Amino acid sequence: MAQLLILTPQVDDDVLPALSLLNHRVRAIPAEPAELIGAPSADVILVDARHDLASAKSLCKVLTTTGITVPLLLILTEGGLTAVNAEWGANDVVLVTAGPAEVDARIKLAIGRLAQPEVSSKIQTSGVVIDEASYSAKVHGRPLDLTYKEFELLRFLATHPSRVFTREQLLSEVWGYDYFGGTRTVDVHVRRLRAKLGDLEGLIGTVRNVGYRFNVTEDEERLASTR
Repeated sequence: MAQLLILTPQVDDDVLPALSLLNHRVRAIPAEPAELIGAPSADVILVDARHDLASAKSLCKVLTTTGITVPLLLILTEGGLTAVNAEWGANDVVLVTAGPAEVDARIKLAIGRLAQPEVSSKIQTSGVVIDEASYSAKVHGRPLDLTYKEFELLRFLATHPSRVFTREQLLSEVWGYDYFGGTRTVDVHVRRLRAKLGDLEGLIGTVRNVGYRFNVTEDEERLASTR
């Protein structure tokens, strides 16, 4: 059980509904810099960025420049995900629609990461560089203009090279167990991702009648075999 502090312009609002189903101790205070002076101690600080992204970003910068020592999470709508980048200084994001299991996992992971030595947040494989900290990706140095789900799909496949996943598995892992859309959305996102990968579209391979996998290049395979 963790002590959570929510900074929100709507203190009486149910900012993150899933928290009501968890055992964490939750305290909400106005999202104003002046309120931080007497703010209660917390294991995790959550900033409400559902409605006013500009103010939330400014508040995050205040927190990071004053030397915040606990994880900082953003509460966002899906539309707000496109505005978030490394400049915010947040450790993670959580959608307002996230279920209790996801919210609990993100809180625990955020606390756990703080206790671990810092490691590289970049995944480099087959000409692709995926920066988990800034939610960005590049192909041979060229930035990819990815949506949040396209990024999550690429990251998930790249971290499990050569392993085949069914559409149902990808829906569960990338979209979440509570997503009610059909498996066609996986095909649509794969098609868009391949288009953005350009010459490296073949990295996302199709296994007929099964699903998709991340294909490592021959150079990558040779390097792995020598390790």
